[in-house]
Amino acid sequence: MAEYYQDYITVAVFAGFGALLVAAAVGVGWLLRPSRPSAAKATPYECGIDPVGTGWSQTHIRYYIFALLFLIFDVEAVYIFPWAVRLESLGMFALVEMVIFIVVLLAGLVYAIRKGVLKWES
Repeated sequence: MAEYYQDYITVAVFAGFGALLVAAAVGVGWLLRPSRPSAAKATPYECGIDPVGTGWSQTHIRYYIFALLFLIFDVEAVYIFPWAVRLESLGMFALVEMVIFIVVLLAGLVYAIRKGVLKWES
């Protein structure tokens, strides 16, 4: 049983050593860094423009929907590329499965278009 726990002890020692190295690096950085606080350093930085108003504002939901649609089709590409490379060896079953996958995604896209999600209105 001692041999069984020896692997865990090795991992624990390396994790502790890693945590010690991180703590040492942060501590040395804290000791060596200059500390000159000023009002200019405390103001938020917005691309070189002086901030106006509060920092809180609402974002329209259409940005999230566009991001979600992009993510869906980006993930689709991640699945299609390896499938296309191995298509000949996978056979007809893989072709049918990929056609079903693409049809389901296109059905979602058609639904989004019909609901007017992709219309950009300012």
